[in-house]
Amino acid sequence: MPIQYNEFYNEQTGLTVGIKKQLFHEVTPYQTVEVFETDTWGNLMTIDGMVMLSEKDEFVYHEMMAHMPLLTHPKPETVLIIGGGDGGTAREVLKHPSVKHVDMVEIDEAVVRASKLHMPAVGDFDNPKLHVKYENGLTFVDGPREVYDVIIIDGSDPVGPAVDLFKRDFYEKCHTCLKADGVLVSQTESPFVEHYHDSIRSVQRAIDSLFPIAKLFLTWIPLYPTGMWSMSIASKQRDPLSAEVLEIIDTRIATFADTLKYYNKDVHAAAYALPGFVKQMLESE
Repeated sequence: MPIQYNEFYNEQTGLTVGIKKQLFHEVTPYQTVEVFETDTWGNLMTIDGMVMLSEKDEFVYHEMMAHMPLLTHPKPETVLIIGGGDGGTAREVLKHPSVKHVDMVEIDEAVVRASKLHMPAVGDFDNPKLHVKYENGLTFVDGPREVYDVIIIDGSDPVGPAVDLFKRDFYEKCHTCLKADGVLVSQTESPFVEHYHDSIRSVQRAIDSLFPIAKLFLTWIPLYPTGMWSMSIASKQRDPLSAEVLEIIDTRIATFADTLKYYNKDVHAAAYALPGFVKQMLESE
């Protein structure tokens, strides 16, 4: 009988992936980190039994988390990534020639170690522009003031150490860490999963009240619950759908366009088209 990994997002409904063997297992002070070799998706990392990424579909999440905000900013030089210990978001951020310094604040060293060991192509950890800090992202933003051009909140699901990444107090602190033309993005779960709705609304309402421009966009990640995934973006000055942004995307990504598998200008614009049920979810109490 084949071994299977199952992640249930509602009662007995969820995801099943065939497993060849377990490659990594560690119970840390924060969570349980595991890596599996699968029969279809390459190596798969989970945290507390929830999928974080697979080698074969990680590019969707990481390209959207990085390029949507960085191309909204006129010239991103300093970037803060909260979470993102697998290194994929940092890899995409570092493709931008204007970026000079990236701080990646990951609470759990085991996530970075597991990724380096079993998903070495995902991260770009040897890049001298990348500075990995093993700290709590919630308290890290207590210190810096107006330091970053872009903040990317690449946390896990709203349970355990990541639950506060969905609260207003955290976004108030992030706002103060951004420069006058700063941009922020956060992953905000699947609109198809009802018990995530409060978390999605919490983030969207927080950034709506703090930033002049705040939007939700969607992407499609096969191994995440239901496949549909949302991300929230906020900007102090520049609308990600402005003609200015859309006109320069192709020029700005010209040096690395051949490395992209998902993101492009058409995807950038289309991602903000929300289905009716998502709009209704955002407006409901």
